[in-house]
Amino acid sequence: MPASPARARAPRQDNRRRALLDAAAARFADQGFHATSTRELAAAVGMLPGSIYYHFPSKSDLLVAVYDEGVRRIEAAVERAIAAEIEPWARLEAACSAHLETLLDGSAYARVVVRVQPGDDDQAHAALIALRDRYEGLFQRLIAALDLPDAHARRALRLLLLGALNWVPHWYRPGRDAPRTIVRRFMALLAKGDTP
Repeated sequence: MPASPARARAPRQDNRRRALLDAAAARFADQGFHATSTRELAAAVGMLPGSIYYHFPSKSDLLVAVYDEGVRRIEAAVERAIAAEIEPWARLEAACSAHLETLLDGSAYARVVVRVQPGDDDQAHAALIALRDRYEGLFQRLIAALDLPDAHARRALRLLLLGALNWVPHWYRPGRDAPRTIVRRFMALLAKGDTP
């Protein structure tokens, strides 16, 4: 019995959606959200501009989907890295290393998380904040396990740490220090006040 037209089309639509997400991630990471047009994205995946709206109600929804995938990838890397660690500072260092390695691995999705700010698009603002906060919650829990004097110190550490890590792609040059070395030196300064 032949497949129904809806069933026959479903895999193709899923493939087009993934191709559209990949194209959007690459262009949002390289050009920014506003500099990327839906016409350009449609051309990159061989579809008509209006066809994008079959998969995503708006360009803002496409941005949220790309950002969500980027956060999911970084989050998964961090969760894997901390699973083998018990000591609180070692867990935080493992999380920072995984975060930085994911940012530097060339993934357009991860670069979108750093490049696109929630304020860049009013329609996506609340969703991007929620995704960012969900991910930062992971670091909140890791930092809460440290012996720090108060909540203000923990909040400051989280914001400074993530800010510093997210800035590394702007100055990092492959072939010099490995991401783990950068993180190890930074963590040594925070935990002990010296460098290895």
